[in-house]
Amino acid sequence: MTRAPYEIEVDDRPRLGLIVLQADETIEDEFRYLLDPAKVRLHISRVPSGAELTLSAIKAMETALPAAAALLPQGAIFDAVGYACTSGTSLIGASKVQQLVRSGCSCKRVTNPLEAAFSALKSRNASRLGIVSPYTDDISQNMRLDFTKAGFDVARTRSFGEDSEAKVASISPRSIVDTVLSLTEGDDLDAVFLSCTNLRTLEAIDTLKREIDVPVLSSNLSLAWYMANSVQVELVRYTVSEL
Repeated sequence: MTRAPYEIEVDDRPRLGLIVLQADETIEDEFRYLLDPAKVRLHISRVPSGAELTLSAIKAMETALPAAAALLPQGAIFDAVGYACTSGTSLIGASKVQQLVRSGCSCKRVTNPLEAAFSALKSRNASRLGIVSPYTDDISQNMRLDFTKAGFDVARTRSFGEDSEAKVASISPRSIVDTVLSLTEGDDLDAVFLSCTNLRTLEAIDTLKREIDVPVLSSNLSLAWYMANSVQVELVRYTVSEL
């Protein structure tokens, strides 16, 4: 067999990695909507997760994170890797998540939706918040506490009380819009945060931009913005400052 000659071509686009929950049906679509493939390379791995959104199921992901990170291309040095679980970050802890991800892949930065949300909200000078989530009461309470510890005043929360990941992914954007509208009656909120990477938030955010003056951010939008910003790339559709 005659071997064909070839050349090696280096792709110098920034390289981003995303570790997505096995049960998550939403974030990949929303990231592809937000990030320009001509400007960044996006590699995705999956981490085993339960079908139910419970404290024990979320906590169990901790042991699987290094192996999930190791499934990202091993010859690459990533500019940023995101662990795509807001509630998982809350329960495992951001510093522990960073340690576990770094043990499985080479990366310059590890981030998550919670820290990304803090940064995005602070960039909008938002301090008094409303939070909408799909979580059960125990997870919602942990999330509220995280925002309070980060210096935010969480004025009101709304939750769908759902523990099935499949149902979370099927919650309609209209339901999210209606919940945000009920949350923002009055003029005392600086911003609303939609928590959970499995919620279909971008369509809801587009609608809410036309219906209310309060900025609305989500786990997926915040994480995509933060990771893109770390490599000095703008999002395709809109920036956090435009909301």
